[in-house]
Amino acid sequence: MFDKAKILVIDDDEVIRDSCKQIISEQNHQVELANNGHIGLQKINEMKPDLVLIDLKMPGMDGMTLIDTVHQLDSNVIMIVITGYATIESAVEAIKLGAYDFLPKPFTPNELRIVTKRGLERRKLILETETLRKEKEKLRENFITLVSHELRSPLAAVQQNLMAITKGMAGMIPEKIKNILLKMSTRINYLIALINDWLNMSRIETGELIREMEPVDLKVILSDVIDQLKPLAKEKQVTLQLHIPEKYPEIMGNRETLQMLFTNLIDNGIKYNKNNGMVDITLEGIGDYTKVAIRDNGIGIPKEKLPLIFEQFYRVKQDVSIQGSGLGLSIAKQIAEAHYGSIEVQSEINVGTTFTVLLP
Repeated sequence: MFDKAKILVIDDDEVIRDSCKQIISEQNHQVELANNGHIGLQKINEMKPDLVLIDLKMPGMDGMTLIDTVHQLDSNVIMIVITGYATIESAVEAIKLGAYDFLPKPFTPNELRIVTKRGLERRKLILETETLRKEKEKLRENFITLVSHELRSPLAAVQQNLMAITKGMAGMIPEKIKNILLKMSTRINYLIALINDWLNMSRIETGELIREMEPVDLKVILSDVIDQLKPLAKEKQVTLQLHIPEKYPEIMGNRETLQMLFTNLIDNGIKYNKNNGMVDITLEGIGDYTKVAIRDNGIGIPKEKLPLIFEQFYRVKQDVSIQGSGLGLSIAKQIAEAHYGSIEVQSEINVGTTFTVLLP
């Protein structure tokens, strides 16, 4: 418990106020008094108490209004109701508004000591939890920095050197060694992609990537994504088709993350497709939403796996030769929801998969 907690007693009865102060002060706590809700609220703003004792029946601002107001200001403040008009209904209402406990008048000094001690223990637990949360967040931020600078940068440097060697910039090498180096390069590419996906996921979860939104043209974003993925589509012998009407609405969004969302979905449509397959992208306005449907005629997803595909690190292991971090669809879902939209999927084995994104 606190060595010296800050406690405020708000009651219009002078005898109750003085009695509470005398009893609580025995425990070496700092005690302040207020004879009505308005003064009490002023003192709460000034002293930032750990615990507040509040009478329900007071002139001016009543106790229920005060409890609700204090809870809105700081939900971590422990509030204990003291009243001579105790009923089950008033106790339930007070706790719903944010009170921690309820002490009916008249009460003994020992009853006040017990409920105050219990409230301060609760306050200590809340503050310790908040401190741990902040420390965890700080560790998370430091870890993101570590991953970004201490892992991604060296891997990128190794990848560049491998490319230089395989391209003959360091002299001719036997074909067998070249093939080994190319396999190493592929694995390093996978590691870099995994790190980038993990960093993006962490930044999306903390709101770092989606801070500002502006009017964006989805036609421009989709066209850019298709241009970026054309080499992969050509390699996989997959045709990309974009269908956009003459008139379609702009949306409020974050350009960088929306590009990430559609890159993940279209990239999946290419990778999990068949030779001479197709990925069809359609943009249209539907009511208050803009709908983007990405349909492929690839290998499809088993029906029982569909509820799991948006989970972090989950991969449908249908083709082990297709590499991925298992984060792409989870990232896409979080981006859509951060834009107050949604993403749905329909799929059938050997027929294809359709992802539908709705953005307001």
